[in-house]
Amino acid sequence: MPQYMLLIYGDPSKGPQQGTPEFDAQMGEWFTYTEGLRNAGVFVSGEALQPPTTATTVAVRDGERVVTDGPFADTKEWLGGYYVVDAPDLDAALDHAARMPNITYGTIEVRPVMTFD
Repeated sequence: MPQYMLLIYGDPSKGPQQGTPEFDAQMGEWFTYTEGLRNAGVFVSGEALQPPTTATTVAVRDGERVVTDGPFADTKEWLGGYYVVDAPDLDAALDHAARMPNITYGTIEVRPVMTFD
């Protein structure tokens, strides 16, 4: 079955703030969402990511490794996590993405995982 990566983007200022009852309630929604994917037999993997301020970017230019603190791009929305799901087609993957708890204030990029033989 094809796999799709569901990339979770959002502006952290638009969602519930950590340490609030709203944040705790939404975390419960995320746990329920994840359990739903598992129960449906489509969950492959998924994790939340630390904020972009913890990122390190690496590149090699003219044979030299260049390491930079932070993300390559500075945006209001940032990649907060991901899921990889087994789905028979794009429409099914989009249905899974549309049920994420942050869908009303964030965006989900759905991308097929490339396989090599």
